[in-house]
Amino acid sequence: MGWKAAEKLIRHWKILRGDNVMIIRVKDKGETGTIKRVIRSQNRVIVEGKNLVKKHIKQGPGHEGGIFTVEAPFHASNVQVLDPVTGQPCKVRVKYLEDGTKVRVSRGIGASGSIIPRPEILKIRTTPRPTVAGPKDTPMVLVLEKTYDPKTGKGMPDL
Repeated sequence: MGWKAAEKLIRHWKILRGDNVMIIRVKDKGETGTIKRVIRSQNRVIVEGKNLVKKHIKQGPGHEGGIFTVEAPFHASNVQVLDPVTGQPCKVRVKYLEDGTKVRVSRGIGASGSIIPRPEILKIRTTPRPTVAGPKDTPMVLVLEKTYDPKTGKGMPDL
């Protein structure tokens, strides 16, 4: 990617994997689908079952060759998130609730102004957190060791 293209990357993404979107331009205009993958380095998204193209794949060791139908990526500006109340495409803005949580809210013409929930697929971790301490982890004995006493000031470094 050249430096000109890197300048135009979307900084604040409002479309997430698992969102219901409507395609507003290109050949599948007016159809709805779910975001399968977001490619942030190219400002592109892949919508499940849309923008299908034929791909010729050469045979190699361990896989068959042939002509396959795959989903090609769209530019992110060609899709809009669906309003959960009206079912119409809408713009998205970020809002902070009174308790400090960050939510996405629908906005624009014909939008209900309701909260767009975070997709369930994002709540599932793809790689589980390690439960066993590794060789570079600090032992719990050293973590729980008391090194500073606030009453006596013992353990304070000499500055």
